[in-house]
Amino acid sequence: MFSKILVANRGEIAVRIIRACKEMGVATVAVYSEADRQALHVALADQSFCIGQAEATKSYLNENQIISAAILSGAQAIHPGYGFLSENAHFARLCRKNGLVFIGPDPERMEQLGDKALLKELIRQTSLFVIPGTGAAATVEEAREAAERIGYPVMLKASAGGGGRGIRLVRSADELEEAYLQATAEAASAFGNGSVYLEKYISPARHIELQMLADEYGNVVCLGERDCSIQRHNQKLLEETPSPGVTPEQRQSMIAAAVDAVKKIGYVGAGTLEFLLDRAGNFWFMEMNVRLQVEHCVTEILTGFDLVKWQIRIAAGIPLDFTQEDVRMVGSAIECRINALNCGTLEMLHVPGGPSVRFDTCLLEGTAVSPYYDALLGKLIVYAKTREETLRKIRAALCELVIEGIPTNIEEQLQIVGDERFTSGHYDLTFMGNR
Repeated sequence: MFSKILVANRGEIAVRIIRACKEMGVATVAVYSEADRQALHVALADQSFCIGQAEATKSYLNENQIISAAILSGAQAIHPGYGFLSENAHFARLCRKNGLVFIGPDPERMEQLGDKALLKELIRQTSLFVIPGTGAAATVEEAREAAERIGYPVMLKASAGGGGRGIRLVRSADELEEAYLQATAEAASAFGNGSVYLEKYISPARHIELQMLADEYGNVVCLGERDCSIQRHNQKLLEETPSPGVTPEQRQSMIAAAVDAVKKIGYVGAGTLEFLLDRAGNFWFMEMNVRLQVEHCVTEILTGFDLVKWQIRIAAGIPLDFTQEDVRMVGSAIECRINALNCGTLEMLHVPGGPSVRFDTCLLEGTAVSPYYDALLGKLIVYAKTREETLRKIRAALCELVIEGIPTNIEEQLQIVGDERFTSGHYDLTFMGNR
């Protein structure tokens, strides 16, 4: 096991990783930008290094500065969290070159699975069904020919990265060229790779993802599914597990198929397989995220398995000490993402309490929301034995959560969890009108 880990991230995920390390008896190193000098993750870590100016490109994306901080601190491994460098094969390779363990997949596997078009070719060799689509479309003309072959409407998607960027819905041939130029430009700006591919647009559908853990000894376990259908502009707002749209029979079948697929592609680490579930009950594979997901904690509170700790153990060469039969999906859990709607300075924070109520955050009174980073302030997660009880608990927790000085989406989350479409469980990706 590692004795010291550098956390190459900020915000609530950096705090989450540092707390997991403390519980494991592992020393931690924080890195921070000039804007985050007073941040909670800096205060909690055993050591900290300023790595640059507020802009992410000059700090949290500065690979050389992060590597230097790891070497100077004597860290043996780097945990990238999510976002920033978490899916950057070049950075993972740089870690290895400098004798550091990147807590995630190896760079070769990351490159292979990070290319979504290539990944789909691998998945087609398993028992999972892949959404009809293409490889990378190098030109508008190639995209036009592919769209005619697949049939409109189609989705243009970035081959690299995620987070809803580089995605455009194209309903007709007249819209294709402008959408292609927009998608490639956005993908190039966000990921440094403007490559896009096409796939058939399936709607209405639910967004379902399966949480996987795999070690280097061939052991693979699925920790069930999350329903991530409440989205705006392809950005997730709320997640729940188990999904009210998945039957026990479907769940059992998909878990078996997912475990088999992850074994066949040889993946090691924590990852998620993402699907669209259509009204006919068909699961269509979309992509794989080769990192920790923002919404990992809703799975943790339901199953009792700590995903961050298992990421670290797997990277240290420790095998999984449980099997699929040990995973119990009993009860219901819901997570609401609490986002800042604008910049501001936190004047007061009151966090709800009670059994099985969790608020993952980096907020401290006096914390200023910076325009340089993600708007996520925290994640409110609750668990109960039934979905009905969980709905009551999440509404009560949202009402009790107080964040003054920073405008937030708490009221919107209350509207979502009180909406009859959501409470009935009969919702899909059209819920927020973003499709």
